[in-house]
Amino acid sequence: MEYTPTLKKIYLEKIVPSLKNEFGYSSVMQVPKLSKIVVNQGVGNAVADKKLIDIAVEELTSITGQKAIKTLSKKDISNFKLRKRMPIGVMVTLRKDNMYEFLDRLISVSLPRIRDFNGVSSKLDGRGNYSLGIEEQIIFPEIDIDKINKILGMNITFVTSAKTDEEGYALLKEFGLPFKKRN
Repeated sequence: MEYTPTLKKIYLEKIVPSLKNEFGYSSVMQVPKLSKIVVNQGVGNAVADKKLIDIAVEELTSITGQKAIKTLSKKDISNFKLRKRMPIGVMVTLRKDNMYEFLDRLISVSLPRIRDFNGVSSKLDGRGNYSLGIEEQIIFPEIDIDKINKILGMNITFVTSAKTDEEGYALLKEFGLPFKKRN
């Protein structure tokens, strides 16, 4: 039998019928779904130290389970000693099974490890997508704290097929993202 991630099973068996009833969709194809998760890490200090980019690529690859790529600067900015096409960040785009596995690890293992954690902000972008900022990469169990030489943050963007913020919020809430109480 072929392996299916736990969250994917939950999505198909529980979340789809729940959202279909909640929003009154006539077809299961109208139910919003998570299309991709983009993990992005800016490494501005890489202008001075080229090794930081390689370390960031290694860390992000181990966190997500998929090879990270370097992002390059688009233009010259002399005040920052930045030249066009210099590597200044790393990113990974997760889809399908990798996306569900990463989301499962993020919700069940990594977010509870944040100090003084009381939920994530419930502000979406207006089109049903959500971005989450993480200040330290050490909340992920894949990172060995003893080998860290610089603490870096990252942005995690959840891209959904939802048309409105309410639909996107309901979808992510059903997946188990621990939102703070809405006002």
